[in-house]
Amino acid sequence: MIGALATAASLYQRVRRVIPPVEWPAFAEDIDAILALKRERNAVILAHNYQTPEIFHCVADIVGDSLALARKAMTVEADVIVLAGVHFMAETAKLLNPDKTVLIPDLAAGCSLADSITPEDVRVIRQRFPGVPIVTYVNTSAAVKAESDICCTSGNALAVVESLGAPCVIMLPDEYLAKNIAAETDVEIIAWKGHCEVHERFTAADIRELRYAHPGVTVLAHPECPPGVVAEADFAGSTVAMSDYVGRHKPARVVLMTECSMSDNVAVEHPEVDFVRPCNLCPHMKRITLANIRAALEENRHIVTIDRQIAEPARRAVERMLSI
Repeated sequence: MIGALATAASLYQRVRRVIPPVEWPAFAEDIDAILALKRERNAVILAHNYQTPEIFHCVADIVGDSLALARKAMTVEADVIVLAGVHFMAETAKLLNPDKTVLIPDLAAGCSLADSITPEDVRVIRQRFPGVPIVTYVNTSAAVKAESDICCTSGNALAVVESLGAPCVIMLPDEYLAKNIAAETDVEIIAWKGHCEVHERFTAADIRELRYAHPGVTVLAHPECPPGVVAEADFAGSTVAMSDYVGRHKPARVVLMTECSMSDNVAVEHPEVDFVRPCNLCPHMKRITLANIRAALEENRHIVTIDRQIAEPARRAVERMLSI
């Protein structure tokens, strides 16, 4: 334990503002073991912005939103990829790296959006709206992606929709993302009724209460939030776009209407900014821990596999998105 604490001491300086000193010894041994295992197995860890700081800042090699992780997964040279995120992200990494071992630390790390639609649903929609392109959010299973024409993320959804040159598109499965994009384009958008269980809980009233309690606060919202929330915010964008906004504008006080750990991770980069934290946690993201990342690497646990018949059309939908 003493050696682990010494090895991890420099890392703690990075996260000391968001992890209390009393908690750090509980993380240090696993961090030390994970760093060693990465070297032994030629492994990299991809971590989503919603991971907790001890994962995001201390063991991850590549961090970002769904779009950034998808793009960077294509250039990974390691033998093993550990996806510190939810299951659809691990599937996406596997689609883009079919010959690599992809591990997810907890198979139960799901997503309410991914669970809101099935491949059968997409086939029914295609029959109902023949000839209308189907744009599918990356927050879906590989099987759903395989039934789609192209994927998108919150960071590039508008560009993807407008790239198709169609007067009407179907956007699946996030209703609020579809409605927020519809407000920015002349393309008619047909939406599904899926929602993110984190972002759907935010309300416009929440923002008004935050402005009353914290005069002058800058409010940034994720486009998975209801349109009323986006309308009340000062800026709406993907997690990367929100982080970039904080870096560019350096607001004195800011609130991020998104998953709770996002604020902690951005706060590490911008100690001069005061973060107000309306804490909605994603229970699926929080299933990923240092302990199960370590176990995945030690035991080759939870290898991600995708049926070959699904993998090829799903990969095409993702790669088409990445080409835009």
